[in-house]
Amino acid sequence: MIGAGQALPPFEIASIDPQAMVVWADLLHDPNPIHLDKAAVQAAGLGERRINQGPANLAYILNMLAAALPDWRVESTDVRFMANVLEDDRVVAGGTITAANDSHVTCDIWLEVDGRGRALAGSATLVKND
Repeated sequence: MIGAGQALPPFEIASIDPQAMVVWADLLHDPNPIHLDKAAVQAAGLGERRINQGPANLAYILNMLAAALPDWRVESTDVRFMANVLEDDRVVAGGTITAANDSHVTCDIWLEVDGRGRALAGSATLVKND
C-alpha cells in the first residue's frame, strides 16, 4: 500500500562516469565543453572536474521513481537545479510520497551529492499504469 510520508528506496550512482558524459553530450546534441574537457571547466572558473549534464541528473531521479513505483508512470515533474554534479561524484536519488490515491501519487524528489548536499529538488506526479 502506498501512502503519504512513505520514503522511496534510494537509487545510487556510486561514481559519475566521465565516459557516460560523452554519450549524453552526443544524445543531447550538447557541445558544451564543460562536460567533456577539464581545461574548459578550469577556464570557466568552475573547478577541476567535468560537469555532468542536467538531464542526466534528472534521469537518476526518474530511474528511482520507476524502480520504486513500477506500476506507476511519471506524469509531470517540477525540479530546481541547485548545484553541479561532477565526474566521480557519488549521488543518491530519493523521494517521499506526499499524497496518494487510486489514480495519482505525488512525491517530493531530490538528488543528493555525497558530501555537498542536494543538486536537484522538486516534486513529481505519477499516474497508475493502465
